[in-house]
Order: sequence, then structure tokens, then C-alpha cells
Amino acid sequence: MVLRTLRAAIGAPLLALVAWAAGAPVALAHGGTVPLEAPTVSGVLLHWGFDPLVWLPAVAALLLWRAGVRSVNRAHPANPVPSHRTWSWVAGVAAIVVALDSGIGLYDTTLFSIHMVQHMLLTLVGPPLLVFAGPITLLLRASSPDTRHRWILPVLHSRVLRVLSFPVVSWLLFAAVMWGAHFSPLFDASLESLPIHLMEHAVFLGAALLFWWPVVGSDPSPWRMPPPAKVLYVGLQMPQNTFLALAIYMASAPMYPHYVSTIRAWGPTPLEDQQAAGGVMWLGGDLLFLTALILLVYAWMRAEERRTVGEDRRLDAERAAIREREARLAARLAAEAADAPVARPGSGTAAR
Repeated sequence: MVLRTLRAAIGAPLLALVAWAAGAPVALAHGGTVPLEAPTVSGVLLHWGFDPLVWLPAVAALLLWRAGVRSVNRAHPANPVPSHRTWSWVAGVAAIVVALDSGIGLYDTTLFSIHMVQHMLLTLVGPPLLVFAGPITLLLRASSPDTRHRWILPVLHSRVLRVLSFPVVSWLLFAAVMWGAHFSPLFDASLESLPIHLMEHAVFLGAALLFWWPVVGSDPSPWRMPPPAKVLYVGLQMPQNTFLALAIYMASAPMYPHYVSTIRAWGPTPLEDQQAAGGVMWLGGDLLFLTALILLVYAWMRAEERRTVGEDRRLDAERAAIREREARLAARLAAEAADAPVARPGSGTAAR
């Protein structure tokens, strides 16, 4: 079933290869072309490269989701996939496509500030939307019992996934990826080499998905976090983001030789561009983390309200049961009193 869905969603392999071959020369020319004009809002939004390395996985992800939703809704009409899950999945895929193929992708090797916007979309926007959609739950519901028990559940219960998804490990892994990517030769190398750039994006996405999974995901997870722990988990990541942003912003010299050697007749100096990148990460990142914290606190309050309502209903049911038992006991005592023998005055026997 899963294989048939996969083949139907991805479509004709020959067309995919032709599309890749047509777009590969453009995609492989990474970091070699400097745009002639400074970026504008309309230019960033309207310029699309249609890179098959981006669009083929994105279209496949959307079609697979659609096939899974149709399968679940057809098999369980009384319990369909909520529409907000689908919208979240579409928005998450769209955020990644915008990050990699819009005008952001055109300028990411020319301006560090634009590159930082790309990284934020890949770590703080797209992944939480994808995780919130619940893809693992959809996969479990759309798969056959044999597929679930043979392939999916063993992966979910594997020791590797349990270790990687442990909240302390996923928190540290996300922070380490952010610091390691920006303060190591990997970042500058990714600006010169497409394979390294793709690997960097994959690492960012993987670490971000693991980070957001235990706090916003509806999927089954090896580790359960109570609402207060979720707030603390995300809240501690915000100052880490701030410190990293300030380290970039306050650097006294450009950190990456690629941006220094890039010759352009427009825009800020490399140091000014780097300071702008630090500002984007500081203000934009903290705003996104603060938004996540507000939503988590709201979800916590809703959970407490539901727990309180459930507790009140349980207590009301217990009180009603006690009153019912008291009423039955009173009725039984009244009946026994009515049937009890009445003693006549001056008589040693009771008259019935």
C-alpha cells in the first residue's frame, strides 16, 4: 500500500530525471553568480529558480500527504484528518520552498543577512509547522498493520531514535548545530560548494525537527513532556539564540572570507551585512521563540482548564453517586420502619 502510494505520488521517474537534468547546471553553479541589483521585497518574493532539487521533494511531500489523507478519510469517515493539520503541512513545505528557491536562495551566497533569513525559515518556521501537522500519525493511520509492525514501529522504538529524541539531547543538538555551523569552516565552505550547502540545510532541518518534535508535535514520541517542561525547554533556547546573534553582531571583523571576496557594486559592506545578519537572528529569532512560548503557555492553560473541568465533572459524579446512595439508604430505612411491628400498650406481644 505504501509503495503504491509512493509511486503514484512521485509520478513518472523519467520526467523527474529530465527536469533534474535541465535544472542541474543552474543548481550546481553555486556561489558563482552575484546578482546585478540589490534585493528588493518584490524581487525576493517574485524571483523563483524552480530548482528540481527543491521542487521535486516538495511536490512529492505534498502529494504523499494528500494520498495519506484521502486514504485515512476513506477508511475512517467518522474520524478524518483535521484540516488544520493539512494546512500546517502545506505551510511548512511552502516555508522551506521559499527559503531555498525564492529570491532568498538567489542572494544567500551574496548577503549574509539574506542567508540568515534562510536559516531561520529552515529552523524556526518550517520544521515546527511540519511537526505540528503530525506526519507520523498520518503514516501510521494510512499504513497497513503489517507495514506498521514490520517497518514503522521498529524505527519509532529504536534505540537511536530514543536517544536522539531525548529532550536534553535534542536541545543540545539543536544548539550545537547552530553554533557549530556559524563558528566553523563549514559555513564558509557551504557558500562555495553546493553539496556542502545541501548537507548544511539537511543538518539544520534534521536538528530542528528533532528539537520541535516533543513540544509541538501531535505524533507519538518516545518521550512525553508535561506543559511546564515544554515551556522551559523552548524558553531556554531563546537566550542561546540571543547570545549567538550577539556574537555575530558584535564581531569586529567579517567572519566569512566568501562574503569579503564577493565583489558587488551595491549594498552594505561585509561587516555591515554581518551586523544586519546578527540583528535579524536576534530580533527575528527571539520573536519567533516568544511566539512559540506564548502558544505553549496558552496550550498549557487550555490543558489545565480541561483538567479542571474533568476533575469537576468527576467530583460532581461522585457527589451525585453519594446523594443517590444516601437517598436509597433513606428509602430503605423508611420502608423498614414502616414494616416494623408496633407494640401495644400493656401487652407483651406485638400486634401486626
